[in-house]
Amino acid sequence: MRTFLDGLMRLRRGPWEMLASLLIGLGVVMLMQPYLLWAFSWSFIVTLTGTVMFLVVSHFPE
Repeated sequence: MRTFLDGLMRLRRGPWEMLASLLIGLGVVMLMQPYLLWAFSWSFIVTLTGTVMFLVVSHFPE
């Protein structure tokens, strides 16, 4: 956990890509669930944020 947080603070690609991938996955799960309307409503924004974040952090140094 310490190395993950260090990678985030030092703007390294690996931890930020993992966080962006988790956001994309969370957005897809929010889109597919049938119970919570607020989760469905926010799913596109969460997925879009994760996708844009992934595009940006792919240019960070390793």
